[in-house]
Amino acid sequence: MVLDETDVKILRTLVSDARLSSRQVSKRSGVSIGTVLSRMKKMENERVIRGYTAVVDHERLGYQLTALTEITVSKGRLLEVENEIARMPNVCGVYDVTGLTDAFVLAKFKSREELSAFAKRLLALPYVERTNTHVVLATIKEDFRLV
Repeated sequence: MVLDETDVKILRTLVSDARLSSRQVSKRSGVSIGTVLSRMKKMENERVIRGYTAVVDHERLGYQLTALTEITVSKGRLLEVENEIARMPNVCGVYDVTGLTDAFVLAKFKSREELSAFAKRLLALPYVERTNTHVVLATIKEDFRLV
């Protein structure tokens, strides 16, 4: 789907506050309510908008550790392994990448014990050859709301 200026105005308004009503989106974006409703529906149907959510401060919820784990997978089973990892609790992102490793996993934990159990679980998965886990020392920016 190609987005025009009107779509982008609507998306920026929604990204800033997903709780806004269609009428409020209309007012803030300067687009008629009918256009807002039809464009939002189209973007939902095209999966540009996949859902509406709150932006949560994970640290305030007790997730003090963020880890980035590199994974190397054998025997051409990368997608199978990535899909299994994506279903695990604590996993925020799974990325298929280029370079020396096959995938990166972004995950958050409340304790070192949780992180340790997770790392061991990854290594126990069939076809996972090795992992390399990096613990984030400080989060300078973490915001996936791009528009």
